[in-house]
Amino acid sequence: QVQLVESGGGLVQAGGSLRLSCAASRSPFRVNNMAWYRQSPGKQRELVATISSGGRKEYADSVKDRFFISRERESAKNTVYLQMNSLKPEDTAVYYCNVDNIWGDEWWGQGTQVTVSS
Repeated sequence: QVQLVESGGGLVQAGGSLRLSCAASRSPFRVNNMAWYRQSPGKQRELVATISSGGRKEYADSVKDRFFISRERESAKNTVYLQMNSLKPEDTAVYYCNVDNIWGDEWWGQGTQVTVSS
C-alpha cells in the first residue's frame, strides 16, 4: 500500500519561508501528476500547485511567484516539494500532497499544518 508522508510544516512569521516535502513510502506505479492542496478551517480544499510527469507546473493565482513546486525521482521514490516564500497569514492551512497515476488512481498525504503569524 502506498503512503505519502509529508513534512516541513510549522509556524513562521509573515514574510518567511517554508519548504514542504512529500515522499511516497512505496513509489506509486506510473506516477502522473503530483500536487499540493490546502484547506483552511471552514473552507473547501483548494488546489495550490501541480506538476505533471512532463514537468509542466500550474499554480493558484494566490500563490503565483511566491510558491514553487518541484519533483524528483530518487531510488524509485517519487518526492514532491513545495517551496513557499513571502508567506502571508492567509496561507495558514493544512497542506496535503496528492499523487495520481496514469489510470486515475490517487493517493493523499495525511496533511501538514502551516501557520503564518502576522
